[in-house]
Amino acid sequence: MCGRYASSARPEDLVEEFDIEADRTREPVRSILSSLQSPPAGQPDFNVAPTKAAPVVLTRAAGGHSGAAAERQLRLLTWGLVPSWAPDIKVGLRLINARSESVLGKPSFARAAAFRRCLVPADGWYEWQVSPTARDPKGRPRKQPFFIHRSDGHPMAMAALYEFWRDTSVAQDDPDAWLSTYAIITTRAEPGLDRIHDRQPLVLERESWQDWLNPIQNDLSRVKAHLESSAPGRFDAYPVSAAVNSSRSNGARLLEPLGLADLSGVVDPTTGEIIG
Repeated sequence: MCGRYASSARPEDLVEEFDIEADRTREPVRSILSSLQSPPAGQPDFNVAPTKAAPVVLTRAAGGHSGAAAERQLRLLTWGLVPSWAPDIKVGLRLINARSESVLGKPSFARAAAFRRCLVPADGWYEWQVSPTARDPKGRPRKQPFFIHRSDGHPMAMAALYEFWRDTSVAQDDPDAWLSTYAIITTRAEPGLDRIHDRQPLVLERESWQDWLNPIQNDLSRVKAHLESSAPGRFDAYPVSAAVNSSRSNGARLLEPLGLADLSGVVDPTTGEIIG
């Protein structure tokens, strides 16, 4: 958790929703995928998986120049944080999430938590519930995917951290010299959602965005306050097709709810009742 999410808004929509001052999603981005990303980075993606590049909101100095005015930017970053000190990019294959309870003390995340915080726009995220009664054909507990989204329809902004990693084997002026990556912060699942999984992304409200994104706000007590602000009751969850299990599956059909007849041993997040 969180290992998959949907992000169907186009850059031009995110520019408006997140008050973006500089849309940089057209700039070249280094990819760590072995084949071309599908859909292409920056296009609607209903099954964002680790190692993909996706839109991220952050605040940095204009043009990357020290002393320049800070601006809110929309960039394409790769999911899976690679610390600046990492010997290679393989570290990022593991660091897709950062736990809110320990992020300020972990060497992999602490500096980014103090200086490089960002927001990940999303429609919602996927989580898999382990059935207490149903088994798959191999005799293992059946896992039912759910889609979890804001019940009020407002833009979802998942709290995250980002880093820049320099590839010293590549020339400084090569577009592939730098890899920009991110990790999504998770927290304890709220009542109801904990019937699906014990963790959930830390979702920040609009009034927290400015302070969270502020690159010169490094008061760790204030950062910690954001990490602890997970108000319950903001989300709805419903079962979806197992098609989402494959990272190659995509399209709006992944968000379609399953009918009761398609459920087997699924625990209702609201009531705790076992369905099917």
